[in-house]
Amino acid sequence: MTTVDSSRPAAPAFTSPEKARRYDTGRYQGAAGLNWYTCDPTIQFLLDFYLEPEQHEAVRPALTATGALMGGPVAERAEETDKNPPRLVKYDRWGHDISHVVMPETMEASKRDILADRRALREAAREAGVRGDLLSAVSAYMLNQAEIGMTCALGTGGDMVADMVDRFAPPDVRDELMPRLLAGEFEGETAQLLTERTGGSDLGQLETTATPEGDHYLLNGVKWFASNANGSVFVVLAKPVGASDDVKGVANFLVSRTKRDGSPNGVYIRQLKDKLGTKAVASCEIEFRDAEAFILANRPGTANGQKSSSERDGLARMMALTNASRLGVAMMGLGIARRSLVESLCYARAREAFGNPIDKHPLMRRKLAELIVEVEATQALVFEGHGFQNHTRSQPAARLRLAPALVKLKAARLGITASIDAIEVHGGNGYCETWPVARQLRDAQVNTIWEGTDNILCLDVRRAMERESAEAPFFERLREAVSNAAETDPTVSLVRQRIGDLEDAVEAWRQLDRDVAEARLFPLAQFMIDVYAGALLVEQAAWEARQGVTDGRKALIARLWAKAHLSDGGARRGMDDPADEAMERFDELVAGALVDDRAG
Repeated sequence: MTTVDSSRPAAPAFTSPEKARRYDTGRYQGAAGLNWYTCDPTIQFLLDFYLEPEQHEAVRPALTATGALMGGPVAERAEETDKNPPRLVKYDRWGHDISHVVMPETMEASKRDILADRRALREAAREAGVRGDLLSAVSAYMLNQAEIGMTCALGTGGDMVADMVDRFAPPDVRDELMPRLLAGEFEGETAQLLTERTGGSDLGQLETTATPEGDHYLLNGVKWFASNANGSVFVVLAKPVGASDDVKGVANFLVSRTKRDGSPNGVYIRQLKDKLGTKAVASCEIEFRDAEAFILANRPGTANGQKSSSERDGLARMMALTNASRLGVAMMGLGIARRSLVESLCYARAREAFGNPIDKHPLMRRKLAELIVEVEATQALVFEGHGFQNHTRSQPAARLRLAPALVKLKAARLGITASIDAIEVHGGNGYCETWPVARQLRDAQVNTIWEGTDNILCLDVRRAMERESAEAPFFERLREAVSNAAETDPTVSLVRQRIGDLEDAVEAWRQLDRDVAEARLFPLAQFMIDVYAGALLVEQAAWEARQGVTDGRKALIARLWAKAHLSDGGARRGMDDPADEAMERFDELVAGALVDDRAG
């Protein structure tokens, strides 16, 4: 008689080693653990595009170190910080309001490492004769793949705050603060405070009031959504007593957590915001009660503390700072899109369904190919927006007035759609917080809010065209990019045609009724983005060809972008086209997007 061991469950009847291999956990290696510089041919291409070969080689070791840091410890700690966010200690044991924000150790450890790495990058840039802001942008690109909240927590506006202090603060305040700012004492501890309970866009309605008090002001009011609650130096929008109660009365003020005499300033945190994402940055409601403040509006013949700032002197300065910050937010959207792409490629390579890895199935290849093209087009827009000089341009580069709004409009939205795509690629796993892509979606959503929603960005496009004729240098740049490309290339011809169509569209838009014209701003901005990206991609493709790469990968990206965004597709929307270049060259697209030599 055979005895049955009832303590051991019987093996499932349909299990096999081949099936079990499908969920071998060792095969599911995502983006974390990769070096985010060496695994990314696209960012290396851009550095070749902007730098001389010897310059790129000189900074390569420093960038490799940055890639290892961001793809390793910083990416790992980001998951822990998300689960254990900052907390507020409102009162000390004696009941005094100390408004102290306790940051998680994972965040503090990453902050120390990132700031040390930034110093190393700056030194490498100095030794190689490379623009430090270019390497800073590449560093931000990689950091944002790990955690955009950390980018905000480290102060996207730090340099701009220092610039405002240097140019507009009272001499004694400037002389005391500037050495500390330049020495990096406040690195990651600056912030700009705009938003009140009425929202962040209608700044003319803000209520924070500045009352003259000798050589300074006393600030009173509440900012409803302030990031970097644990910061030390803030630029705050307020209205001086006697100013007009509208946008023209708004001025910039410098506020520190401590007064000049070293005592605590009147800065109090009401509560931290319980946010959807970006947990690494402590966002709060912050109240000013007779806080010592200094107006950032020194003008000839105007003593500090005497007169209110005009719109030109006050809000215009903050908007200039905001426009620069928009490029930082665009880089955040791009970072999330890039991370979502890499996670998707890694997962699709390992996940098997219907007898093959899912990246072998045509519909999945279509999704991944489209994501690769969208990410690289947006990458071109974001780095171009910073005004970096590339090898194809004969004149010094300059930032376009329209670029920040247009680039952020595209990049912030792509961060959301790319992270949604990544969740879909992962299926049910992607919907679980134990996998990395759910956080990317939660974090991505804020980018369409920070520094202006889509509608606010579109209104800024209109303002720039109406007040500054900003479309003129924009079209000049588009024509320059196309002139740097091959004259006979069909994609170049299509982009050139669409530039003319866009110019006609702008003129037609100008003739519309004011309300109708405002309603059309979004599709007009989208048209601008599509043509802008197309022009930059054909410029990059032409440069790649001059390096001896015939029908190279960047030319393929340009063609696929143009087909998706600039071609009308015909009456049948391309359904009768027997060829599909994205499918035919899919492996080439992937190889140029991600280098991953880990065992699969």
